[in-house]
Amino acid sequence: MRKRIDQLETELKKSRAQETVAATSPAPSTAKNDSAALASTESSSSSPTSTSTASASALTAPSAVALAPAATFAAASADGSPADKKKIEPFSDADWTWLNGNPRTKEIFWDSKFFTPEIRADVNYVADFNHPADHTIGGSSELFRSYEVQLEQLGIGGDFHYDNVRARFMTQLGMYSVTTPRNDPSVGHGQWDLAGAYRYLSEAYGGYHFNVLNGVNVDAGIFLSYIGLFSYYNFDNWAYQPSYVSSNTPWFFQGVRVQVFPTPHLKFEPWFINGWQSYASANHRPGLGGQIKWTPKPWINVISNNYGLGADDLYLPNRRRIHTDNSIEVKYFDRPDNTLDKMAFSLTADAGCEYGGGVSCYGNHKGGPKQSFLGYMLYNRWWFHRDLFGLTLGGGKINNPGRYLVLIPPINGETAVTAASSSPYFTGNPGDPFKAWDSSITFDYMPKQYITFRAEYDYRHANVPYWSGPGGITPPGGNNGSPQFFACSNGASSGQTQLGPAETACGGGASSVWFPDLRKDESFVDLSIMVKF
Repeated sequence: MRKRIDQLETELKKSRAQETVAATSPAPSTAKNDSAALASTESSSSSPTSTSTASASALTAPSAVALAPAATFAAASADGSPADKKKIEPFSDADWTWLNGNPRTKEIFWDSKFFTPEIRADVNYVADFNHPADHTIGGSSELFRSYEVQLEQLGIGGDFHYDNVRARFMTQLGMYSVTTPRNDPSVGHGQWDLAGAYRYLSEAYGGYHFNVLNGVNVDAGIFLSYIGLFSYYNFDNWAYQPSYVSSNTPWFFQGVRVQVFPTPHLKFEPWFINGWQSYASANHRPGLGGQIKWTPKPWINVISNNYGLGADDLYLPNRRRIHTDNSIEVKYFDRPDNTLDKMAFSLTADAGCEYGGGVSCYGNHKGGPKQSFLGYMLYNRWWFHRDLFGLTLGGGKINNPGRYLVLIPPINGETAVTAASSSPYFTGNPGDPFKAWDSSITFDYMPKQYITFRAEYDYRHANVPYWSGPGGITPPGGNNGSPQFFACSNGASSGQTQLGPAETACGGGASSVWFPDLRKDESFVDLSIMVKF
């Protein structure tokens, strides 16, 4: 018996020695060459299992993931010195699919060294309890029609990446192709139909990846901004209708960005852009800005976006805009085996103002009335049953005297361009007050990583009539083509921007002029099906 015990001890010692040798031996090189190691930065299509593109779960929003140059393990030297470590791709060493504004997809069915495809479909149905007669919803950059099934977006595109050269495009077929361009006043500056030229593209840029530091990307074209934390694509978000500091701030920029990754958890991203969510420059001055993103731990994400210099009010070349947008997201509970398996919150605070051209940042003095923006939003998210279900509760508040960031209601077909000359029913004059708050509760059913079934209830309130009421915001007979003028009760244009002359032009008396039905409160339920491959 003793002999057998000694024999077993000897075999155990040999086995442990072999394991130690194997553990200290250099691993074989599995990395591809640099051209295959390129990443899509602002893309949400990459997979953590892919070696040719960066992970979507590695923070596509609000920043992008860029791969550092491919690195291989160096063989151990003869004197037994340890092998060099492989460089970490920025934001790729943790699972970031819990973030608000980030897609939760982790696998790609088909990918290649040259192209990573992406397909999105977003369809919604809204029951607006104000029951507008024309089914028109105003004051939102996400919801536009009530009591109808509407295609919000059909997105087809993806990321190209080869030999350090990179490009991305994504379509926006559906409601987005009309509703997003109408909020851009810059297309009224000069000739060529820029809104028509770009309306079907949500992203379109090309660039180059430099193998320095932990990666440097230079891109030019149309790219997402992520000011206000939420993604432009609703599939990526905790809620469908975000609060004002997201819905009323830019979804995209057109210009040049440089993404610098000094460490795997830090990004600096300066922008040289045409303006504040604009295809062109509203005047003669470009916008400058940038983003700083920091992820010191796998459970926290800190972002700061800042914008300045731009002259973004059409026909007002001497008016300037500055804005700061700051967010923190924290995952404070993570127990994958529990029924309640995850909890996280996001907090965003914004501040900004305009100055010059008859307005001031600091109140009523010789510079003009105060024209500023203050707002915040707070959301908390719960995940259940291994992320099969999600529940989000949140809301926010803004104060925007001068209304320069308030979304203009589409009364009689009003757009940002026509409102720049005259908006008779909902004015945006210096000093005009606008305070609002909102709240929402969102339930998600997510049977697969590629699809979300969502039900949401929203309540929104403003201190002035703003939301579509039962009478709607469309004149009798439909839009008359002149939203900058008061409409007559028969639907015809009065040709007048002032009420007194409009009454005379329409035949006399207040009853001869048509008015939209605007209310201070709005509540609705929105149901949606969202798909992302």
